[in-house]
Amino acid sequence: MKNLKIYVISDSIGETGEQILKASLRQFDQIDYEIKRYPYHNSIGMIEPIIEEAALDEFSLIVYTTVENNTRKFIQEKAHELNVPLVDVMGPPMEVIENILNKEPLREPGLIRRLDENYFKKVECIEFAVNYDDGKDPRGAKNADICLVGISRTSKTPLSIYLANKHFKVANIPLVPEVGVPQEVYQKDKRRVIGLIANPYKINAIREERLKTLGLDSTANYSNLERIEKELEYSKRIMKDLDCIVIDVTNKSIEETAGIIIDHMKSSFPGEY
Repeated sequence: MKNLKIYVISDSIGETGEQILKASLRQFDQIDYEIKRYPYHNSIGMIEPIIEEAALDEFSLIVYTTVENNTRKFIQEKAHELNVPLVDVMGPPMEVIENILNKEPLREPGLIRRLDENYFKKVECIEFAVNYDDGKDPRGAKNADICLVGISRTSKTPLSIYLANKHFKVANIPLVPEVGVPQEVYQKDKRRVIGLIANPYKINAIREERLKTLGLDSTANYSNLERIEKELEYSKRIMKDLDCIVIDVTNKSIEETAGIIIDHMKSSFPGEY
């Protein structure tokens, strides 16, 4: 069998077209093929020689993922003129979606890569939240978009992870009367510091459940109501010194609290988030 020559033309990197092509080729046993990928080809002058080269071999095929209308039209007409088999990867699904939604596609090259960049940004933020969780390294407060402060069981960790999924780098610092607050927190822009408080009875119930899961005595000082009230008073004094926004999370879901924080960040830093 003759060698099949495949030309992948794209106005982005061409990875989508090549991967779909390889998945199709796997369905055929014992065939020889050669794939030539032409990324960032977004002009007729760049594309025309490729189609002309493909026309020189009867065992050739062009796969294209171009989204811009004029370029797509040229590829279709030139390939038809030279009798070169053509596979339009993006066109049919976009047309179906356009018909269903009655909405024009953006036709911007490389959008999928921008989505990938968003994904990697999210991973970076999640890693940051994990590395600087629960005051592991107070230096994280210096580089964080948001610094959460509050006593134990005020939802600092789940909030950090939720906000990380929204592309915020979050450090959280536990407030404990016997432990000083890191200077990095005081040096932070007060708009980036968020204080979290809750009803002492709610914290008491949560801490008692926490102790049970750890197999510890629920009478421990950690869940003592008087101790919790002392911690809360201490945390409120610290938050007053920091002059930061304070949110009572007692009856709020993680999503609700995160929504308040995100709105606060957007209004405090217009255009940044």
